[in-house]
Amino acid sequence: MRNNEPIIVTQLFNTSMEQVWKALTHVEYMRKWYFPVIPDFKPEVGFTTSFLITNEGRNFTHNWEVIAVTPSSKISYRWTFDEYPGESISTFELSKNEQGTLLTLTGEVITGFPTNIPEFNRESGKAGWEYLIQESLVQFLKSHKF
Repeated sequence: MRNNEPIIVTQLFNTSMEQVWKALTHVEYMRKWYFPVIPDFKPEVGFTTSFLITNEGRNFTHNWEVIAVTPSSKISYRWTFDEYPGESISTFELSKNEQGTLLTLTGEVITGFPTNIPEFNRESGKAGWEYLIQESLVQFLKSHKF
């Protein structure tokens, strides 16, 4: 498997598309399962936000720009970092099925990140998304009443 292949994480939720969409796009909910320090978020093309995450003494100033929105079903945003070169795009896509709502997260590297930073290796990225989508978001949606 090539290192630049997209990371794809799927999760089935026993809840409505509307509830999953709210968890993905309303900043007060995003802070509970995603990053507590997100200052603001709007599911609108052109919206930008920045916030700092520190891990093992390394700073990662996340810069997000929303680049595509299909209301209630799909949103994509570009990730860059002040401290490091590289660019990726994350797309969250919702679809309805018999059991509830299927979320497919696709993370694509557009411009490579430094290979000597552990957080940028593919395994770290995949593990991070699996934790966020399959554990943190699952727990949030199970415990939160909209």
